[in-house]
Amino acid sequence: MNRRTVLAGVLALTTGLALAGCSTGSDEPELKVVGAYLPQPVSDMAAGFLVVQNSGGAADRLTSVTSPLSDDVTIHETKNQQMREVTSFEVPAGGELDLERGGNHIMFMDLKKQPKQGEKVSVELHFEKAGRITVDLPVKETTHNPKKQ
Repeated sequence: MNRRTVLAGVLALTTGLALAGCSTGSDEPELKVVGAYLPQPVSDMAAGFLVVQNSGGAADRLTSVTSPLSDDVTIHETKNQQMREVTSFEVPAGGELDLERGGNHIMFMDLKKQPKQGEKVSVELHFEKAGRITVDLPVKETTHNPKKQ
């Protein structure tokens, strides 16, 4: 083997390793929360809405939500205008989970206080793979609906 062949082989191997190191680990979820808000409640319960975006190559599951606003925070799906508690929601790989008005959402029961418009409510989202993500939900006017703007 001549010197030129060895150098070409070393260069090819180094380039391959460098490119492999740049990969994003596509077998993991990469979650980001956007569009979060909580309409100002008018009773001792409230609903929270947000979008979880997953740019990773693996799905994840939202398994629970906790918040200092309430000791009773659950996740609900809405089908055929019927709301029911569920144990989890899938966040598909390369997709998103929409928690939106009239659809799936976070439900807060027996509020410890009445948050007012302009305040923020902290929530901790618990995911099967990604772990915990803390998000502040800005309190918006009671009728706020970003899809109608």
